[in-house]
Amino acid sequence: MTGNERVRAVIEGRKPDRMPVYGWVRANLEEPISERFGSVEAFEDRYEFDLSHLFGGPERYLKADLDAIRERKGQIEPADLLEIPLTDPRDPAAYAGLEEAVRFHKHDRGRFVYVQTHGVFEAHNGFFGIENHLMYLLLYPEDLSRVYARQAEWTAGFADVCLDLGIDMIHVSDDWGSQRGLLFSPEVFTSLIVPHHRPVADLVRSRGGYLSLHSDGNIVPALPAILDLGFNVVHPWQESAGMSYDLFERDYRGRFAVMGGIDVQTTIGFGDPDRVRREVGALIDRFRDGGLILCTTHFVQDHCTIDELVDAFDFIHRKVRGR
Repeated sequence: MTGNERVRAVIEGRKPDRMPVYGWVRANLEEPISERFGSVEAFEDRYEFDLSHLFGGPERYLKADLDAIRERKGQIEPADLLEIPLTDPRDPAAYAGLEEAVRFHKHDRGRFVYVQTHGVFEAHNGFFGIENHLMYLLLYPEDLSRVYARQAEWTAGFADVCLDLGIDMIHVSDDWGSQRGLLFSPEVFTSLIVPHHRPVADLVRSRGGYLSLHSDGNIVPALPAILDLGFNVVHPWQESAGMSYDLFERDYRGRFAVMGGIDVQTTIGFGDPDRVRREVGALIDRFRDGGLILCTTHFVQDHCTIDELVDAFDFIHRKVRGR
């Protein structure tokens, strides 16, 4: 199997020839990786990564419009965004980098490629600040619903273009969880968050693409909505936030796949290679027949040394191959 075929097998509930592997390593460790291997791309080739996590496309708002609001008011509120236009998500000039990345990773190396886009909640944390945003959910629900609806329409256009480029999966990043549960009440979640994910989910499904959700924290209360929206992959399944793999195997395996298993909060980057071998090795054994795409739960943090990173992926490379 190619990496692309291997990932598709897991997502579709079939047994792969071996567990697919990936890691979010570039963001904080590009410099030490490049010093050791020459480039992050060489590191990915060395460990035969099966996926590639892509970024790109247009910004949603013009920086000048956002700066003008901040200069006038200091703080952006939902009604302010309704007064300025969104950019064109179908502008072909904004996708040159993604086109090249698809060629490099998918066509040249046979990997499964997925592109990240913000979900409706996370998309606006940078504009409002997360504490203000949580407050606005209660103060301005009607304005936020309109803001989210515009965002959802824009993201559906973005996803449509990405699927045309050959991207396999739209990866919606929309942090919903704290360490103990959702950041919102069930009423806010079901009335304001979930409905505005549906346009993107429907578009991706209608195009035959795959859809994944990234959310940190404990999102067990959101799992019924995740099923209803039709997400194919959940990243991560955060055991360190109280989400047990027993729950996944009992109630959700076969209904979606999990991408994760290498916990950056508790396991990798803490100078304990035995723990990496013990915890990650147990998951590799448990899910050899499918259900899990082995990946870091988030970006590996910069307290992880290059020696620890190499040791971890040397072990993983051998273990998934039964060595």
